[in-house]
Amino acid sequence: MEVDNKYMTLAYRLYAIEDGEEDEEPIEVANRRHPFQFITGLGLVLSKFEENVRNLVRGDEFDFVIPCADAYGDFNDELMFDVPETVFMVDGKIDFNYVHEGAVVPMMAEDGSRFNATIIEMKKDAITIDLNHPRAGQDLHFVGHVIDSRPATNEEISDVLNASSECAGCGGSCDGGCSGGCGGCGNK
Repeated sequence: MEVDNKYMTLAYRLYAIEDGEEDEEPIEVANRRHPFQFITGLGLVLSKFEENVRNLVRGDEFDFVIPCADAYGDFNDELMFDVPETVFMVDGKIDFNYVHEGAVVPMMAEDGSRFNATIIEMKKDAITIDLNHPRAGQDLHFVGHVIDSRPATNEEISDVLNASSECAGCGGSCDGGCSGGCGGCGNK
C-alpha cells in the first residue's frame, strides 16, 4: 500500500540550464547538514519534482531535469514594468535597506493577493519590477540522494498545513520565510 503523505529529507545540487547551457556551479545546494525536507501530496513543491522523488527510499540517488514548461515557465517580458516609487514609500520615505536593485520584495495586489517582485532598476520617479519567477526560462537539473523517506505523521501534516496557510497569499512561489508580510514560504 502506497503512503499518501511521505516525509522526505533530500540532499541535492540544483543546476540551471538556460538556452541549452548548464551552469557549472549549482544555483542551490541542500546538503546533509541543511537538507531539503517536505511532505509529499500537499502540493507545496513543483509537481514534477515530487513526481521524480516520491517513490524513492532512503539511500536512493536521483538525477533528473525538469523542463522549463514544467517548472516556472518561460520568461515573460510583459511581467516587467515600471511602478511609481510611491508604491514603496512608508511615511513618505523609501527604506533603501530593503528596496534596491536585485531585492526581492513582497507586494500586494488591489484584491489583497500577495506576490513577490524583483527590483530591476531604480529610476528617478519609478522603479522597474520583474514579476517573473527567478527561475523562469530555465530547465532545472537536480542531482542528489534521499536521506530519509517515511510516512508523515498526522501532526507533521497538520503543522505544515497550518504554516502554509499563513502564506496562502504567496501563490506558492515564495523564497525565505513568511514573517513580515509574505517574504516567502520556502518552496523550491
